[in-house]
Amino acid sequence: MKIKMYHYATVSKALDDLHEKGFTYDFNINEQEIVKNPQKYEIEHVYRYEGNTDPGDEAIVYGIKCSTGRRGVFVTGFAANSISEAGQILINLSTKDGRKRAV
Repeated sequence: MKIKMYHYATVSKALDDLHEKGFTYDFNINEQEIVKNPQKYEIEHVYRYEGNTDPGDEAIVYGIKCSTGRRGVFVTGFAANSISEAGQILINLSTKDGRKRAV
């Protein structure tokens, strides 16, 4: 499946759009699920937010689907020191098989 990429003015607009598409589970709260079983997850949407003045405001919002059918979101920053283990796994998933990298 090809990942759909979007650019939004705010992270909340990206989250609202994904929620309307049925991505309602919060993987940030449960990120160990991704860390323990990354093979069960597929990225369907990538929303990129770029802050106007501070690069620290930049973020990526992922729309993720689990093999169980659960659909949810994961939000991570761009800075190397702000990427969690689950965030790194998602970056790796989004670059696998020649797919476009989100950052």
